Amino acid sequence: MCGIVGLLVKNPALRGQLGALMVPMLVGMTERGPDSAGLAVYTTPVSDRHHKLSLYSGETAVDWSELLARIAGHFAPAHEISTHGNHAVLTSAADPDLLVAWLGRHAPLIAVLSVGQSIDLYKDVGAPADIAERYGFKSLQGSHLVGHTRMATESAVTPAHAHPFTAGRDFCLVHNGSLSNPHLVRKRLEPLGIEFETDNDTEAACRFFEWRLREGDDLKTAVQRGFSELDGFFTFLMGTDAELLIVRDAFACKPAVVAETDDYVAIASEFRSLAHLPHISHATLFEPKPEEIYSWRI
Repeated sequence: MCGIVGLLVKNPALRGQLGALMVPMLVGMTERGPDSAGLAVYTTPVSDRHHKLSLYSGETAVDWSELLARIAGHFAPAHEISTHGNHAVLTSAADPDLLVAWLGRHAPLIAVLSVGQSIDLYKDVGAPADIAERYGFKSLQGSHLVGHTRMATESAVTPAHAHPFTAGRDFCLVHNGSLSNPHLVRKRLEPLGIEFETDNDTEAACRFFEWRLREGDDLKTAVQRGFSELDGFFTFLMGTDAELLIVRDAFACKPAVVAETDDYVAIASEFRSLAHLPHISHATLFEPKPEEIYSWRI
């Protein structure tokens, strides 16, 4: 059992309140996921020449300024870094694939959580309220976000196993449920050059969509293909730089509720995480139907 939350603000005036509106949603899912939590927030994109990398150092003490100097000494383009404890967001004009490879060789204890022009990603172990406080979630600003609270049922409790999972550029996925064939999915994808970082079943779904997007599918087409390839129970909530998407399996046994107003679209596993939102009493409320794809664009 896990909790999912998503929030997309249609009204640009609310973008400065995105984090403040989201924190009660995430904390409201604590009973569904007390062991770890995370979120991906989509901010104003950096320029076309730049990418952002969300970095996580865990219990390893990192001198982020020294790391930035080492990067600048190897890559000619300008770089900057913003830090929040053991998380950092690196903005660079260097080729992101080359930068990720360099970090893997020269800073192997630092995990790259996400890459893109809009996405910032945070995840860690612990109670959702503690994680929200640790990384200042209330102050986050942006157009939309995807969050998750985890109760581990099939793999270890570590930051790497926490959600969201990411693939490619500006794409993330969170999952409530369990897949019965993640090892078969992995066996199929690894020979195609798709690399896995954990044994989490959700990562198998994320890598499947990575493969399909790489092959030219749009996100909806990739999800439709997933109906026949991903076996098990799921509510998937996904984000891109321009879209928020939710889908449930054919049995729709994992809960989800959507609230939509003129100002926002809010999604959670249970209504209690939506009850504090402004004008919620006037929102259109519904439960997503089985194997029906719902998406909203900014």
